[in-house]
Amino acid sequence: MESIKEKLPIIIGTILFIILCGCVLFYMENYNKIYYTRIDNTKIEKLSAKEYEYKLVTYDKNGKKKELKFKTSRELRETAFLELEVRIMGVHSWKEVTYGDLPKEVQKKYSK
Repeated sequence: MESIKEKLPIIIGTILFIILCGCVLFYMENYNKIYYTRIDNTKIEKLSAKEYEYKLVTYDKNGKKKELKFKTSRELRETAFLELEVRIMGVHSWKEVTYGDLPKEVQKKYSK
């Protein structure tokens, strides 16, 4: 029978692995960043009868530009402003907002 000293590296390794997995899951669940965009229906691809994919230029609250893709179940209203919640795996959710809801740096990127 093995002594506890011989099993110690395996026990420590297992504990560290479990902690690492927990940290990764926590980070993935709690990481989110907000981006803003304006709908341009010329940048849409119809994937199926009930699925569309947008590929739009977005801006974070500081006005930093980033191109994002996201899917919807319908064509969205032309020129509507959206707030996109982005997580590790991509766009998690979106909601329509008004021009006044956009951060000042983002407002500078769009005309009213």
